Order: sequence, then structure tokens, then C-alpha cells
Amino acid sequence: MKVIIETSARHVHLSKEHVEILFGEGATLTFKKALTQPGQFLSNERVTLIGGKRELANVGVLGPERPATQVEISLTDARSLGVAAPVRESGDIAGTGAIKLVGPCGEVEISEGVIAAKRHIHLTPEDAEAAGLADKEIVSVKVSDGDRKLTFDDVVCRVSPKFASYMHVDTDESNAAGLNGVVYGEIIKG
Repeated sequence: MKVIIETSARHVHLSKEHVEILFGEGATLTFKKALTQPGQFLSNERVTLIGGKRELANVGVLGPERPATQVEISLTDARSLGVAAPVRESGDIAGTGAIKLVGPCGEVEISEGVIAAKRHIHLTPEDAEAAGLADKEIVSVKVSDGDRKLTFDDVVCRVSPKFASYMHVDTDESNAAGLNGVVYGEIIKG
């Protein structure tokens, strides 16, 4: 099976409480652009991330709100900011890095929630079944296009009827593979 590989740039998921602290009482995330995962969107809201070494301004906030605030950055971003960002699946934030987020109406310091997202493939149940894949199964994905051919190992499959079938890598991984435009990867089991 082949899957489209998308680059997931640095971004933030916010809890409702943190949306209101950063953007004002009663604030909600406002829609700017739909993402490929159903119901997910890039909002108009932006934050600044402040680490121990430096800051990154104009970081996108994705919606809808989540139960817990999570910051997803590349390992290069983490080194530059001076923060810890272990490689984890989205939502697995226990014991992860701390950071300060600044919005136009306030700031929030989170004691955990900074991760470098583990490379993963979102799959519909139908596509997973057709490929003989299961939720949480670990596969490899071979990229044969371009001048920087490579195989991504340790790719976790995430299966849900709420998903559309796409693979996500961060900007470091995308640059290592020279990804540009629509790129397909071949899923390799075992």
C-alpha cells in the first residue's frame, strides 16, 4: 500500500482554559484552513513559544481545542529553544518538556506537553484492513522519489473511523527525505 506523506510543521494544540488565557475570556479558536484529518483545522490564532535559550514567534494553533495543551516541534526546534521534546505519540505528554506560551492577552507556562511527534500513519479502518494493518502496528515506509531516497522505520499505524489515510512526519524528517509537493511512501510490514 502507498500513502501520501505530509509534513507536519511546528504547532500547538490548546485546552479551552489556555485558549481563554492566551486570547481573552470567552475566546474560541477561529477557522482559517481545513487540514486533511477530518474536523481538524489551522486557526487564525498564533502564539510565541519561549524556551530557555530563545523564542519562536507566530506558531500556528490547531483546532479544535483539546483536553490538554500540547506543543509539537521538531528536534531542531527543541535544541534551538533550549527545551526537552521527547519523541512521543500525540497525547502521550506525561513527563515531557516544559515551555511558556505567550498570546495577545496572556501567557501560560506548561510543566509538560512539549513533544517531537513520533512519525505515524493515520488510517481509516477500511484502508488498514485492505493493507492488513492494525492499530498501533509498527511499519516502515519507503520513499523512492527524489534525490534523497530513504526508509522511515518505527512508523506507528493509528486506525480510526475519524481519520483520513495520510502519513505525518515533522520538518526535520521531511527535509532529510527532501520531500516536496505530493509524495507517496510505500508501507512495508515486518
